[in-house]
Amino acid sequence: MVLLKLLWSFVKIGFTSFGGLSMIPLITSEVTQNGWMTVSEVSDIVAIAEMTPGPLGLNSATFAGIKAAGVAGAIAANLGVLMPTFTLCAVAAVFFEKFKQSSLMQKIMTGVRPACVGLIAGVIASLSLTNYVIDSAVNIPAIGIGILDLVLLLKWNVSIPKVIFLSAGLGIIFFGVLA
Repeated sequence: MVLLKLLWSFVKIGFTSFGGLSMIPLITSEVTQNGWMTVSEVSDIVAIAEMTPGPLGLNSATFAGIKAAGVAGAIAANLGVLMPTFTLCAVAAVFFEKFKQSSLMQKIMTGVRPACVGLIAGVIASLSLTNYVIDSAVNIPAIGIGILDLVLLLKWNVSIPKVIFLSAGLGIIFFGVLA
């Protein structure tokens, strides 16, 4: 039964989100409502999924599926999150020329873009509360690491893997390995 719930949950996520960070609110809602993970664990998988190669949705589905039902759960969640993409790509391939020139499709995409921006803003707010506030107290070292990361990425164009490793090292220094 858990495998079918995982499959169905990630099918819904795949059909109702637009990929990337816009999937996080839906993933959070599904896995917490079903009791597979806590919000804190979702925050952890998002961080891990962003560091590992591959799409965020697929990586998150893998981690959530493993947490809920082992390898079989990961397979079910991955099939679920991929099913909408495969279906929509197959349909789009058949009608590609119609979609390409359609003013209706262009208008739809004009509406979808702001929705994605809003979802990403919501994710930033949600993850900020999870990562920068601990037991109702603002976590100054975590905020400092975040600001340092932004400066390194935006001002000095330091590569993302270097920033990730630096942040991991600072996290170990400030919070300990098992904290």
